[in-house]
Amino acid sequence: SGMHCASCVSRLEKTLGEQPGVETVAVNLATEEARITYDGSLTDADKLAKSIEPLGYGLHPKSSVEGSSDAHAMAGHDHAKSSATELKLLKNKVLGSIPLVILAVGMMTWDVLAKLKIVPEMSEVVYEFAHHLLPIMASYMLFVVGTPYLKGLWRFIKHGAADMDTLVGLGTSVAFLYSFFLTALEIPLGPYVDVKVTYYDVTIVVIGLITLGKYLEARAKAKTGSAIKQLLGLQAKTATVLRDNAEVTVAIEAVLKGDVVVVKPGMKIPVDGVVLTGHSYLDESMLTGEAVPVARTNGDKVSAGTINTTGTFTFTATGVGAETLLARIIALVEEAQGSKAPIQRLADKISSIFVPVVLVIGVISLLVWLLIGSQYLPLSMAISYGVVSLVSVLVIACPCALGLATPTAIMVGVGRGASLGILIKNAEVLERMHEVTTLVVDKTGTLTEGKPEVMSVEIVGQDDEMSLLARLSGLEKNSEHPLADAISRYAVSKNATPAVVSNFENLPGQGVRGVIDSQVYYAGGPNLLKRLNLAAPKHSTENAATIIYLTSETEIQLVVMIGDKIKSEAASALKQLRSLNIKIVMATGDNRIVAASVAQQLDIKEFIAEILPADKLALIKKLQAAGEIVAMAGDGVNDAPALAQADIGIAMATGADVAIETSDVALLHGDIQKIARAIELSRATMSTVKQNLFWAFAYNVIGIPLATGLFFPLFGWLLSPVFAGFAMAMSSVSVVGNSLRLKAKRL
Repeated sequence: SGMHCASCVSRLEKTLGEQPGVETVAVNLATEEARITYDGSLTDADKLAKSIEPLGYGLHPKSSVEGSSDAHAMAGHDHAKSSATELKLLKNKVLGSIPLVILAVGMMTWDVLAKLKIVPEMSEVVYEFAHHLLPIMASYMLFVVGTPYLKGLWRFIKHGAADMDTLVGLGTSVAFLYSFFLTALEIPLGPYVDVKVTYYDVTIVVIGLITLGKYLEARAKAKTGSAIKQLLGLQAKTATVLRDNAEVTVAIEAVLKGDVVVVKPGMKIPVDGVVLTGHSYLDESMLTGEAVPVARTNGDKVSAGTINTTGTFTFTATGVGAETLLARIIALVEEAQGSKAPIQRLADKISSIFVPVVLVIGVISLLVWLLIGSQYLPLSMAISYGVVSLVSVLVIACPCALGLATPTAIMVGVGRGASLGILIKNAEVLERMHEVTTLVVDKTGTLTEGKPEVMSVEIVGQDDEMSLLARLSGLEKNSEHPLADAISRYAVSKNATPAVVSNFENLPGQGVRGVIDSQVYYAGGPNLLKRLNLAAPKHSTENAATIIYLTSETEIQLVVMIGDKIKSEAASALKQLRSLNIKIVMATGDNRIVAASVAQQLDIKEFIAEILPADKLALIKKLQAAGEIVAMAGDGVNDAPALAQADIGIAMATGADVAIETSDVALLHGDIQKIARAIELSRATMSTVKQNLFWAFAYNVIGIPLATGLFFPLFGWLLSPVFAGFAMAMSSVSVVGNSLRLKAKRL
């Protein structure tokens, strides 16, 4: 707590980093978090908190149970509560300030218009009333609303620690004290100082506008972290489990591995597990970004946080607490949002020296007006302009926008990715991804479904397809061959009922044999045909990894071609990637015929087949040596070496098997279309960061010289502290607002 700008980040990292036992420190302004690695034998959280208390900051450990689901929920609740309290306090200050700001601006406007002869001069009564009212209003604004800024000034005097509050506190205090000495004490300065020119209105309006800006900024910042709140909101609070054959409702923390959990329509899945009995459709949209409910039946995996839409089913709990997919996603998103992109380090470094430089510039501008300006202007005017310049420089140069430029965009970008089922490990990955030039894709499980499917059937005999499928599925139902399940699923999809088989027999290396309706039938591959002395019919084999024949003892009746089906979205996904000027290379351990078929269907020009994981690693290195920025998409297990070597490792994760720990990016449910969306998200995020940084730098580059009076001799331009305060407040709000546009960005 207590952070206001990028200079706070630098000071906290420096102070905490100097404490005994501290190894690493990373402070994030947007998330208001510090991630500290330290030796517990040399220091602890209390000692670290005390080291920064004199600087005006507070350190509040989130939880001693690292990564637990309830710890994240508690941490989110505490942070939300703290943010809500701060927002309410700022709102009350704004509501108390607005009437005074309007009144002060009204008086200033009247004074300006009167000098331009547009309205009459203030009457003596009105002038005297304003003369006595403005100091009272300014005192309230400075000593009540402006308390944080005075504290910042005091910390600077006591510890030499300057931040945004220091600049505002010093600027408004100078304006107030200058005016106070002129009027309240009625010092007889004669012709040297114009006692009618005071800056109480500057103190009122600057503090009012900056407080309004901080309130708007806090409101906007609260929206940047909405992804975590949404994910936390997915967590079920209770679960219905079977205990002693009775349904019992227990707290989510009480669910144990191995418990049988009952889920009814409309209920949230409380923990990860595997379906035991029943069938239903689950809404997994918040985890995967897919709007269509997904069928789940016996043996299928279910994830915590998803919603049961129709049937009632039971499942065995396999992951509870921090082990659930949802808890791991929350931890990943939270860590990614709090991490720093390399581009942010530049902003932090500049900000660390920015405030002291601004203080020096402000003092120099005052001295120049007094020493040089007085040579060309009346002393009273030179003093007045010097004070205006000092206050304007201090107020306009606050580095808030600079500090918020990168982290707010990263927070929104990572959150948007999470809502689409794209889990990005850290800010550096998000920044690096937009530079990708080549994507190396594994075939199995990435471009294809990753499980055997019946690709086509060809009837050779005289019988109809249903009868033939009934015989084949009847035989395969008893088979232990890994392709038998694919045939059984296909038969079910065609509503073919498996035939009753007697005298079933396995023929090792050849197939199976059985009797159906008093006749002998066989099912198997090419070796079976050799055994029966049957000639294989001519058929297309280009898409098939394996061919299964159904035969009698004398003739072939049915040819079934089984392969790994290409994902329905693969072609459009690769087309999207090519439109982003990304080269596609397929690398697979499968045989060359199958690889060539997949490459042809998906218009992939470059592919390598029959390679081992080590060969994939060598391929990545070769592409990198040629100057390519390489992303590798695979299943995260057998492709681990290549994923680790690639500039960006993308795990095509499915369900609770998501490989979020080993990859840079994990795509839930293995949707390859999300690769293009991830790259587009990276490009949009980095574009936003660059826009934010440009305007933050440009604003200071233009504003500071204008505030010092550098253009006064040429054009007569001198920036009013009131406009400086407004510009400073709005710069931060505009940066956060620009970052929030990412939420609505079409990807």
